[in-house]
Amino acid sequence: MANTLERRLSKVQVSQKAQQFTESVIREMTRQAIRYNAVNLAQGFPDFAAPAVIKRAAQDAIEADLNQYAITWGATDLRHAIARKFSEWQKLEIDPDREVTVCCGSTEAMMASLLAVANPGEEIIVFEPYYENYGPDAIICGAVPRYVTLHPPNATKVDWHFDAAQLRAAFNDRTRAIIVNSPHNPTGKVFELAELELIRDLCVEHDAVAITDEIYEHILYDGAQHISLATLDGMRERTITINSLSKTYSVTGWRVGWAIAPPELSSAIRKVHDFITVGAATPLQAAGVTALFLPADYYDELTRGYAQRRDLLLPALQAAGFKAFSPRGAYYIIADISGFHAENDRVFAQRLVEEIGVAVVPGSSFYRHPEQGAHQVRFAFCKTLATLERAVGNLQKLSAVF
Repeated sequence: MANTLERRLSKVQVSQKAQQFTESVIREMTRQAIRYNAVNLAQGFPDFAAPAVIKRAAQDAIEADLNQYAITWGATDLRHAIARKFSEWQKLEIDPDREVTVCCGSTEAMMASLLAVANPGEEIIVFEPYYENYGPDAIICGAVPRYVTLHPPNATKVDWHFDAAQLRAAFNDRTRAIIVNSPHNPTGKVFELAELELIRDLCVEHDAVAITDEIYEHILYDGAQHISLATLDGMRERTITINSLSKTYSVTGWRVGWAIAPPELSSAIRKVHDFITVGAATPLQAAGVTALFLPADYYDELTRGYAQRRDLLLPALQAAGFKAFSPRGAYYIIADISGFHAENDRVFAQRLVEEIGVAVVPGSSFYRHPEQGAHQVRFAFCKTLATLERAVGNLQKLSAVF
């Protein structure tokens, strides 16, 4: 009997889709940080408290017995708060009843959006380096990811940039959508108006949908401005705008995000969302209303705080021997490790967490071809100043190791 069962199990196979990508390298580096008691500058979650007012709002919602299913596509009050805030900040009116879908984080919002618009064999354009979920997301929905390279800053470009000709060449008759993440993870790039206008023109020409990930919209530096692609002429009816509570309000574990899209696209997203998760946590949706009504000075303080953290870590990385690129948004720093004697980024990251006590993300996890990122690592600075100072102290041991 045992031999028969063993033979049956030996024939079990995982899907071809699941074989095309690995587990998250980012989350694996967090596990490594825990294992070696290292400073976790790998995964992008704050190690400081969320605003007290929204924590209290969540507690009050639980106490008030808001503990059952909300409306599948989001509690009414939260959808109205999302529409109101988007209107205030982006000057674009949104119908909360027909154009907002609340999901279990922006991760599910992206997955539901891709499943709602892409057919097997169609292409999804992705800028690389990219947040590591985007490639697997495209594969899971049966689409083919097509990559456009972001190049690091140079003597003439202060930000990461793409080649317009390469982007034009990426669009074709099979293009269904393009993912635009701005401010960008992992580079910190903030897409400028001229770049967004080119993307707009190509989407219109090829009848493609733009799916924008805007979760770092309030984390900007050096005068950078966030522009929602949906606000450009011609994009209102072909853009899905994704956001969440996670980064702006320091509640990455709440998993409350949303997709804003015209009614036809929203209807498709809602159907997919319904059968993936049913709905996001009801009491946390209630607390989200409080978060979205925080005063404007909250966002000013958020930016100041992250600018202080960036300005602590960036020069320390440069002094330690990294070629570190200053981000204009989000809370990550991409650093070139070419100055160190390491076999590749994965070996470097493993030695860094074990021997130096700092966890980072190997750059290869952000590229379709790992060798393209083999000389890069990503640091997350969404940590207290004390945590960052501990990391800086550890990094001073680098010269003795590499």
